[in-house]
Amino acid sequence: MNQQQTITIDGTEYNLADLNDKAKGDLASLQLVDQKIAQNQQEAAILQTARNAYARSLTEQLPKTAQ
Repeated sequence: MNQQQTITIDGTEYNLADLNDKAKGDLASLQLVDQKIAQNQQEAAILQTARNAYARSLTEQLPKTAQ
C-alpha cells in the first residue's frame, strides 16, 4: 500500500509530492518558525514563573513596618 504524505492548510489537504520546490521550502520555513514560536512561548512561561517566584520572595523580605 503506497500512502502519500499530506499536509492540511486552511482546511484543504495537499499531497506533499504535488508541491513545487518553492512551496516545500515555504512549508519547511513555516514549520521552523512555528517550532521557534512554541519554544519562545515555553521560555516565556518559564521566565514568568521565575519572575513570580522572585517577586514573591522579595515581598517576603520587605520590612514589615507601619507607615
